[in-house]
Amino acid sequence: MLRHIKDFRVTITEIHLQPRIRIPMSYAALLIIHLFAAIMFVGTVFFEVIMLEGVRRHVPKDVMRTMEAAIGTRARAIMPWVLALLFGAGFGLSWFHRTALAAPLASSLGLLLSIKILLALSVFGHFLTAMALHRLDRLRSRASQRIHVSVFIHVVLIVLLAKLMFYISW
Repeated sequence: MLRHIKDFRVTITEIHLQPRIRIPMSYAALLIIHLFAAIMFVGTVFFEVIMLEGVRRHVPKDVMRTMEAAIGTRARAIMPWVLALLFGAGFGLSWFHRTALAAPLASSLGLLLSIKILLALSVFGHFLTAMALHRLDRLRSRASQRIHVSVFIHVVLIVLLAKLMFYISW
């Protein structure tokens, strides 16, 4: 038992003796921009998929259509900028991890980050599809709902991968 206590003490001492990791200021700034843009995007998707769907059955159809149109107009005005910040910062962050991305199967970070990037590109494709269908006046309620649910599943997976990337190591 005393041996385990001694090992624990040594481990704590070693932790305090390790030099602090220096993070470049540009990485920290990109990370903050990426985080806030992700919060805005994921929050919007969450609101549209979870909150609005729960409200739909309690609100008259004409009121719901008016509300959806107003929310859609606002989202189409803001989301391109949010996505530009999100993907721009994400691209900048990926530059710092380019060695892990060069051989994605060599580490858990590289693999999880690669999957996260593929999911993010899929979300971007969903966004472009929705914008194109809207411009062609072919974005119907059912198609919009399916796109939103798909994007919601994608962003939940992206958030999980973002957290797991730095905790799973092999």
